[in-house]
Amino acid sequence: MTHELLTATTDAVRRAGALMLHRYSADARQLGLTELLADVRANDEAVVEVLRPALADILPSADWLNDEHGWGPLTTGEWWLIDPVGGNINAVHGMTDWNIGVSLVRDGRPVLAVVYFPLVDEMFTAVKGGGAFRDGVRLRVSDKTSLDGVLAGTGQAKPGQDAEIADRMGASFAAMMKAAIYVRISVPVTHQLAQVAAGRMDLHWQFDHVRSHVAGVLLVQEAGGVVTDLDGKPWELTSRDYIAAAPGVHTAALKIVAP
Repeated sequence: MTHELLTATTDAVRRAGALMLHRYSADARQLGLTELLADVRANDEAVVEVLRPALADILPSADWLNDEHGWGPLTTGEWWLIDPVGGNINAVHGMTDWNIGVSLVRDGRPVLAVVYFPLVDEMFTAVKGGGAFRDGVRLRVSDKTSLDGVLAGTGQAKPGQDAEIADRMGASFAAMMKAAIYVRISVPVTHQLAQVAAGRMDLHWQFDHVRSHVAGVLLVQEAGGVVTDLDGKPWELTSRDYIAAAPGVHTAALKIVAP
C-alpha cells in the first residue's frame, strides 16, 4: 500500500469533513421523523458527492459501496466502502459524535482505513501491516489486564433491529456493567472502535456487524488489538458479530458478552 494512496484518501476525506462542518450546526433541530430523515439523506448525499469522484480518481479500478448498513461478502477485487456520516443521527441533532469513514477492501480483507472526526480535527488512519495512527502518531491499544478498570462499549449497528438483538444487547450491557467501571451504548460504532485503537476505550462488542465497521476494525487490529467473532474465531468481513479489545481483556470480556 503506497504512501501516496493513503495521503490522497485522507485528503479526500478531509475535504468531505470540511463540507460537513459547513452543514453541521449545534443548534440543529427537526420537527419529527420526516424532517430528520431528510436531513440525514442530505448529509449523506453531500458527502458522497465529494468522495465518490475523488476516490474514483485515486483508484479507478476499485468498485464502490456506500451502503452503511450493508452486510455480506464482496466479490473479489478492490472495493471502497464508505460510511458518509457515521453517527448521522447525532449530527442532525446537533450532537458531536459523528465522523466520516472510508475503507479499502481487497479480496475480502481490509487493507486501508481512514476515519475522520471533523469537529475535533482528528484523523485516524491504518494500513494493513503498517500500523494505526492518529494525526501521524502511532496508536496502541490499552495495556489493561482486568475488566474492573475498563471502559467498554457497544452500540446500535442499524435501525430496525429485531427484538432478539435488542434483548441480547440489553442483557450483555447489564452483565458488562457488573464487571467494568463504565459501559457506553452509543453510535457511531466506528467512533468507539477508533477509541479502542487509541487506548481511550478498552473494548467494544457488536451483535450485528455491518460492512461500514471495517475501517474501525482495521484500526483496532493495526493498533495491536484482538478482533474475533463471538465464538472466538478470527474476525472476517462476513462475521455476524464481533468483539474488538485490548489483548489483556479480550478473553474475559468474550466470556461475558458471549456466555
